[in-house]
Amino acid sequence: MMNTKNPASGLLSGVMNSPVLQSIGKQSSLFVIIGVVCIVIVLVIPIPTFLMDLLLALNLCIALIILLVSMYNREALDFSVFPSLLLTVTLFRLSLNVASTRLILTQADAGRVIDVFGSFVTSGNMVVGVIIFLILVLIQFIVITKGAGRIAEVAARFTLDAMPGKQMAIDADLNAGLINEEQARARRSKIQRESDFYGAMDGASKFVRGDAIVGIIITAINVIGGFIIGVAQMGMGWGDALETYTKLTIGDGLVSQMPALMISVGSGMIASRAASEDNLGSEITGQLLSNHKVLWLAGSLMFFFAIIPGFPKVPFIILGGVCFAAAYFRMQENKRAESTMAQEDPAKQPGGKDAGKPEERIEDYLHVDPMELEIGYGLIPIVDVKQGGDLLDRITMIRKQLASELGIIIPPIRIRDNIQLTPNEYKIKIRTVVVGKGELMSGAYLAMDPGTAVRKIRGVPTVEPAFNLPAIWITESQKSDAEVAGYTVVELPAVIATHLTETIKKHAHEILTRQSVQSLIDNLKEQGGVVISELIPGLMAVGDVHRVLQNLLRERISIRDLLLILETLAGVAPRSKNTDVQTEYVRNVLAPQICEAYRNDDGVIPVITLDPNLEAKLEGAIQESEGIFRFSLSPADANRILEAAGGQIEAAKQAGEYPILICSPTIRPQMKRLTEANFPELVVLSYNEIVPGVEIRSMGMITLD
Repeated sequence: MMNTKNPASGLLSGVMNSPVLQSIGKQSSLFVIIGVVCIVIVLVIPIPTFLMDLLLALNLCIALIILLVSMYNREALDFSVFPSLLLTVTLFRLSLNVASTRLILTQADAGRVIDVFGSFVTSGNMVVGVIIFLILVLIQFIVITKGAGRIAEVAARFTLDAMPGKQMAIDADLNAGLINEEQARARRSKIQRESDFYGAMDGASKFVRGDAIVGIIITAINVIGGFIIGVAQMGMGWGDALETYTKLTIGDGLVSQMPALMISVGSGMIASRAASEDNLGSEITGQLLSNHKVLWLAGSLMFFFAIIPGFPKVPFIILGGVCFAAAYFRMQENKRAESTMAQEDPAKQPGGKDAGKPEERIEDYLHVDPMELEIGYGLIPIVDVKQGGDLLDRITMIRKQLASELGIIIPPIRIRDNIQLTPNEYKIKIRTVVVGKGELMSGAYLAMDPGTAVRKIRGVPTVEPAFNLPAIWITESQKSDAEVAGYTVVELPAVIATHLTETIKKHAHEILTRQSVQSLIDNLKEQGGVVISELIPGLMAVGDVHRVLQNLLRERISIRDLLLILETLAGVAPRSKNTDVQTEYVRNVLAPQICEAYRNDDGVIPVITLDPNLEAKLEGAIQESEGIFRFSLSPADANRILEAAGGQIEAAKQAGEYPILICSPTIRPQMKRLTEANFPELVVLSYNEIVPGVEIRSMGMITLD
C-alpha cells in the first residue's frame, strides 16, 4: 500500500515528539533562570564581538515577538507575565548596553550589527545620524513611554476602584443562582489577577521610562569617553576619533532603542485594550473600514486634493482609488450579509410567508414580563398616540413619580390587547398573575362625590376600581354640570393610571427583585461605598437586604433613603440576623418619614390603641417558628381580636380618618401579620416610631372586655 503521508510533515512531527525536545520543555523554567544569571554575567565579563552580534539580534527578536503577541491577544490577562518579562528584557538590554560600551571604549569595535546600524543611519554624515538618533530617542521617551506609563497608571487605578462593584455583582449572580460556586471562584480569581496585573504594569512602566533615560546618558558617555580614549590612548586624530565613536555610539543606541520602542508600544497596547473582544488587527479592519459611506467620502476628498493646482496628483489619486475600492468591496460584503440573513430568516424576505414579522422562537414564550396591562379592543384609542391617546405618557410619569415616592425603579410595563377580554375591560398583571382589573365605559367620564357635592346628578352607578369608592359614569355633556355640583370628574386614561399607581404601591414588594436591589446598591456605590463594602457581603448578603426592603415596601414605607437604611443595617447585622428585627430597627430610624406620611394638617396622628391587658397578653403569646415570630393564639381569641379591630377600623373610616393602630414595638410586626389578611388597609405603628413634636390622638381602643 502506498504511503501518502507528507515526508516533511512526518519528519517535523518526529522531531517535535522527540524525547530531547520534550525534556527541554519540562525544564523551561530552569532555562529562564540560567538566562537571567547569564544577563548578570554579561554585566561584568567582557564578551567577544561575534557573541555581541548574536545577543543584539536576540534582543531584536524578543522585542518583535512581544509586540506581535501584544497585538494578537484579546485580553490583557492573556499576557499576564508581561510585567515580569518587561523587567527581564530591560535588564537584558541594559546588560547589552554595558557590554557594547566596554567594546566601543576598549576596541573601537562592537561587532557587525552595531557597525551596520551606525553606517546605515548616518549614511556618511554624522550630523544627520545624530539628529535622527535624537528624534528616535525623543519619540521613545516623550511619546511612547510617557503615554504607556500614563495608560498603565489610569488602568490600575480604575481597576482597583471597580473591584468592589465586580465582587458584589458576582455575589448577586451567585445568590440569584445564575452561576455556581466554582464559577464564582473563577470570576473572583480573574478580578484579583486583573488588579495584580494592572498594578504590576503601573510599576513596570517606570522601568521603561528609566531605561530611556539611561539610553540617553550612555550615548553621551560613549561619545565623550570614546573621543577622549581615541585621542589620548589610541593616538587617533580628533576628527577620526569623533567620526568612529559617534558612528559606533549611534549604532549602539539604535540597536538598543528599536527593541525598547517596540516593547513600549506593546505595553501601551496591552494596557489600552480593556474593552477589546478580538485581536488588534481584526478590530482595526472591522471598525475602521466598517462604514462604506465613510470610505466613499474619504476617496472623494483624496481626488479633490489631486485636482488642486500645485498638489502632487499621483499619491492622492492612488489613495482615492484605494478608498473607492475598499468602499465598493465593503458595500458588496454588506449586501451579501443582508442576503444571507434574509435567507436564514424567511420573515425578512420580500413576499415571504411572514413578511414584515420577525420569526418567533420557542424561547420567547418562556419570558415573563414583570408587569403587564391587558386591554380590550375598545380601549385601544386611549393607548394609541395616533388616535390622541396619552396613556403611555401617563405611565411614564407614574414610573417617575413612584421612583421618587418609593425609591425603586418600576420595570417597563408591557401593554397588549387581549381579544378574550370584553371591549372595555382591562387587567393588571404582575408576573402573569392578575392583581387588578376593571371595566370602563367608552366615551364616558367617571364622577365621584368627595363628600362635598351639593346635589345629585344622573349617571350609571359603578365602583371606582382603585379605591372601591362609589361613582357614576357620565357623558361628556354632563361633565361641566358635575364639576359645578362638586363632583370629581376623571377621564378614562386617568382611571387606569390611578388604578395602576395604587396597584404598584400595593405590590411594590413583589416587583422589587434581588437584581433590582443590586442595581440600586450599585447606583449608590459612589456615594456610600464605605457602608456598602462594610455591609455586603461580610455582614449581609444582597438577598438579606432584599428581604428587609420588601418588608418596608409591604407596609408602603419608602426606601428612597437607601444609604440611611444600609447604614442602619450595618449597625444591626452584627447583633441580629433575624430579618424582622432588622426591619424594626430600620423603621425606628425612618420614624420621621413615617410620621410625616400619616399626620394630618394639624400635626396630629389619629390612632386606635390596644387595651393594656390585651397588649400584655399578646406579648406573652409571641413564639418563634422557623425564624419568624408569631402570636400563639387560639382561633377563638384571634377571631375576637379581629372582630374588635374591625369595629374600630370601621369607626375610623366613618370619621373620615385613615385606620392606624399603635402598639408596643414588641408586638408591632406580629399585630400587622394578624390583621393584614382581613384588614390590609390597617397601618400598624409602634410607639418608638412617633418622633418628638408629633401628637397622637386616640379615636378608640381594641379591647376584649
